[in-house]
Amino acid sequence: MDKIVERFKRYIAVDTKSDSDSETVPSTKGQLELGELLVEELNELGLKNVKQDESGYIYAELPSNIDKEVPTIGFIAHLDTSPDLDGKVTNPQIVDYKGGDIKLNDNYSLTPDEFPVLEKLKGKTLITTDGTTLLGADDKAGIAEILTALDYIISNPEIKHGCIKVGFTPDEEIGRGADHFDVETFAADFAYTLDGGPLGELQYENFNAASADLKIQGKNVHPGTAKNLMVNSIKIAMELDSMLPTAEAPEHTEGYEGFYHLTDIEGSVDYTELNYIIRDFSQKEFENKKALMQQVVDFLNDKYGEVIELKLEDSYYNMKEKVEPHFEIIELAKKSMEELGIKADIKPIRGGTDGARLSYMGLPTPNLFAGGYNFHGRFEFIPVENMKRATELIVKIAENAAQK
Repeated sequence: MDKIVERFKRYIAVDTKSDSDSETVPSTKGQLELGELLVEELNELGLKNVKQDESGYIYAELPSNIDKEVPTIGFIAHLDTSPDLDGKVTNPQIVDYKGGDIKLNDNYSLTPDEFPVLEKLKGKTLITTDGTTLLGADDKAGIAEILTALDYIISNPEIKHGCIKVGFTPDEEIGRGADHFDVETFAADFAYTLDGGPLGELQYENFNAASADLKIQGKNVHPGTAKNLMVNSIKIAMELDSMLPTAEAPEHTEGYEGFYHLTDIEGSVDYTELNYIIRDFSQKEFENKKALMQQVVDFLNDKYGEVIELKLEDSYYNMKEKVEPHFEIIELAKKSMEELGIKADIKPIRGGTDGARLSYMGLPTPNLFAGGYNFHGRFEFIPVENMKRATELIVKIAENAAQK
C-alpha cells in the first residue's frame, strides 16, 4: 500500500490536464513530462520494448514466463486529467477516516450529508484534495495500479502469466485518447482500461455519442427602430433549446436513459454559438436524437430564414457491440473479482472511455474500476484500499488467463 500511495502522489504532482483548444498532440506538455517519468520507471522495472512515441503514447511489455500459448492481455490508463480544474496536486491529504466531515480547507468540506457514500467508508484510508485542485485519480490511480501490479508480478516470479502489454494514452478527457493508439504494435488479444469508479465496477457498455455545434446569425439594429428588422440570435438560441425534450437532460436522466446536454452558450443579439453533446445507449434512439436536433434546426431556419448553421458529428459508439462477441473477457474479469472477494458491479458507463474507441479499432477493451469517487473536481477522493484491490485484480486476471 505504501508503494501505490507513493506512486500516486508522484504522478498527481505533475499537471497533465488536457486542453481541447490545443492543436498539438498531446494537447499539453505536462502529459509528456509524466510520460517521461513513467518510461523511466517502466525501464527500471525491467519491462521490454518501452517507448514513448511522438504523440505521447507509452507502450511497454512484460514477456510471458510460461511455455504455453495463452492470450496476450493489455492494461491501459490515461495520462491526462480533466481541464475543469487545476491538475497540479502537491498537497493531497491522507485521512484515516473515522466518520463525519472531512475539512478540505476553510471553504470546502467533504460531508456525509452531501456525499452519503462516506458512511460506507469508515475505517478506510482516504486520499483527498486540499480543496483547491482536483485529485487526478481519474486516471492516475489507474496508472499507479498498473505499475504496482507489474512491480508485484516481477518481484514474485512464481506467479505464472502470459505476455502483458501496457499502454498509457494522452488526451482521453477531451475525446482524443485513441486517436493515435497503435493497436497493431500493441498486439494484445484484448485489454482492460483501469478507468472506472468505485470498487467492483466492470463496464462493457457506454453511450453512443455525438456533438452538435450551432452558429446562429442574427441581425442587430437600434432597438428604437427594430420593428420587423431585428433578429435576436440569443432568443432564437433560447427557442431552440426549449424545443428539445426537457426531461432528456443530464439532470433528469439515469441508467440507460440518454440526453441532450447544452455545454456552452455565448452570444449577443447579432451572433450566438451553442454546443451540445448528445448521448444514448440505444443506436436507434441515438439516431432519433440526432434527427430531432436536425428537425428543430430546419424548422427554425424556415421560420427565420436560414440563420442557423449546424455541425453534427459522431464522437464514439457503444462498445457493447464489439465486446459481447468476446464475452469470455468479461467472465475472466468477473471470475477474478469473485476469487478476490470483490462483488462485480456490472453497469453501463454513462460517459465515454478509450475502450469504446479501441474496441471499434479491433481491440476489445472493457473497463475496470480504478476506485475513486467524485472525479473531475475538488471533492474527488479515493480509498487507498480500493487502489490495492485494483492492483490485486490485475494480478489475478493475469494469473487466471495463464491457466487457459
